[in-house]
Amino acid sequence: MNGRFRIADMGVAVYLLIAFVMLIVPMPEALLDVFLTLDMAISFTILFTCMFAEEVLGMSFYPTMLLFSTIFRIALNVSSTRLILTKGSAGNVIRVFGEFVGGGDLVIGIIVYLILVIVQFMVINKGSERVAEVTARFTLDAMPGKQMAIDADLNTGAITDVEAKQRREKIQEEASFFGSMDGAVKFVKGDATAGLVITAINIVGGIAMGVLRQGMEMNEALNWYTILTIGDGLVSMISSLLISLATGILVTKGSKTADFGSVLVSQLFGIPKALYIVGGIMALLGIITPLNTILFVTAGALFIIVGRVIAGTIETAKIESEVESEEEAAEEMRQPENVTSLLNVDPIELEFGYGIIPLADVNQGGDLLDRVVMIRRQIALELGTVVPIIRLRDNIQLNPNQYIIKIKGVQVSEGEILFDHYMAMNPGYVTEEITGIPTVEPSFGLPAVWITEGQRERAESLGYTVVDPPSIIATHLTEIIRQHIAELLTRQDVQNLIDNLKETNPSIVDELVPKLLGLGEVQKVLQNLLAEGISIRDLLTIFETMADYASTTRDTDILTEYIRQALKRAISSKYFPANETTQVVTVDPQIEQEIMASVKQTEQGAYLTMDPQRIDAIMTSVKAEKEKLENLGKNPIVITSPIVRTYFKKLTEEYFKDLIVVSYNEVETNVSIKSVGTVTA
Repeated sequence: MNGRFRIADMGVAVYLLIAFVMLIVPMPEALLDVFLTLDMAISFTILFTCMFAEEVLGMSFYPTMLLFSTIFRIALNVSSTRLILTKGSAGNVIRVFGEFVGGGDLVIGIIVYLILVIVQFMVINKGSERVAEVTARFTLDAMPGKQMAIDADLNTGAITDVEAKQRREKIQEEASFFGSMDGAVKFVKGDATAGLVITAINIVGGIAMGVLRQGMEMNEALNWYTILTIGDGLVSMISSLLISLATGILVTKGSKTADFGSVLVSQLFGIPKALYIVGGIMALLGIITPLNTILFVTAGALFIIVGRVIAGTIETAKIESEVESEEEAAEEMRQPENVTSLLNVDPIELEFGYGIIPLADVNQGGDLLDRVVMIRRQIALELGTVVPIIRLRDNIQLNPNQYIIKIKGVQVSEGEILFDHYMAMNPGYVTEEITGIPTVEPSFGLPAVWITEGQRERAESLGYTVVDPPSIIATHLTEIIRQHIAELLTRQDVQNLIDNLKETNPSIVDELVPKLLGLGEVQKVLQNLLAEGISIRDLLTIFETMADYASTTRDTDILTEYIRQALKRAISSKYFPANETTQVVTVDPQIEQEIMASVKQTEQGAYLTMDPQRIDAIMTSVKAEKEKLENLGKNPIVITSPIVRTYFKKLTEEYFKDLIVVSYNEVETNVSIKSVGTVTA
């Protein structure tokens, strides 16, 4: 393959070198004939290749081809001009074109040449230039919409990451191609203009050379040099016309993937009814007008016959298609079912009833897909981990306005919305009630009411928090992802994070994994952090802390505590606002000692062996202190000793999911806290 590429590169280089040489060195007539023939062959090749290319990107180097062929043709014009003016001859090809195309008549040759010039300039060049300009503009304008459509398909699971990458690359290639074509069309126009100017110069210069140098009569010089010049102009013009036509075909084909010839014929002659009408009109014109009756009636009959043949072909193809469909269906029923694809479980799914479909349909103005993209970006920035692809599916078994959220194929939450309504929630200080349909906000279980569009402005003026349906679903989905992000973090995700860190900090990765800790142990530590809402975005600090302590302990819970202490700045900024005294609850030292005394260490990890009655008594106290903080409008935060924190969290997490447990070592020294209660039993 490399050898073929080297030969191709050499061929292109020789092609350009020949053009450069022709600009400087006089060419023999025989060699000029060879190069003129080569130029015409290349022009035909470009034309037919453009016709039969299935998509425009199959000719992505077309602008470069235009440039090269234009330079080569101009070099030929220079060489032929030099021969015409110096020798009064330019080889067999130019002489035959001048005599044969013009029929040996000077006037006819000039008229034919001018017609070709007019066709190229006013029809093909002008149209191609306009189409290329408009196509380039619309292609660039459509890029953002195409990118969003790819992101939407990716988030709904319609395409894979690899397919999304390929589509994005294709969009960029199309934009670059049509942008280049917009400029490349100018080469074609310039080439035709240069050919016209060179022809005029050749006529004037040839007559002058014939009269002054060759001693010809004026009429003889005019006839001889004009025929040669017209022949030269026709050879160049025909090649230029072929290139112009190829350019027009390519830019009008657009980005459709289709075989030009077959599609064109099928679209032009694909409707029998149209052929019947044309045949009838042609035959009628031949009968009722003085036009050639035999010719027009024959043409009409031919169109009718062709229409009948195509109608039969279409009917046969339709029957064959139906038979093939039935055979494929039967064959598929006979084959054993491929259940492998059914074994895959999507990490996150959002299923909704048909009444919510407009919110997810871009064509109906829905922006739910865009919000899903923003959720993944938000979680990545907030927690430092990549959320798996979120599958969006409609489910006719659900109520029209119902939606459910699944984690690993199991439903974990649900909600219901009213389309064309807004949810109004009282933040706690609004006294005036607003009429609406009572409901419950699905993310946090807060009381709310559904209101109409007309009530929205009034509700906002009263102080209500008003949310539209897409925001409700997006917020609910975000909260569910936050709650389950730890279990969604797979070993492969951890490996991807490690690979990303290794690009900038290879030494810490090489030291830690797998020498000190295995991939599964690193995963467990990161899951512990995410389970309590601690961001793992500062992965370098996390890994350095693990490397510091992994040589003394491989207990993932203990390593997690060390990391939390290393991340105390982030934890303090998350739970303890600056310039503000935060109210918290502490734990009685006696309770802490009792918890530590009940810890039993095993090879599988540590667990508590506390008496259930004591646990109930402690939980009762925690509940009372938690409600005290919530009544004050504060986050339920409990501060414990560092050695007790992880066990106290495990003790309470089954009872109070939202309880925040931090240790004294996780609080910055400049943070101001105030204890408003103590957990006792």
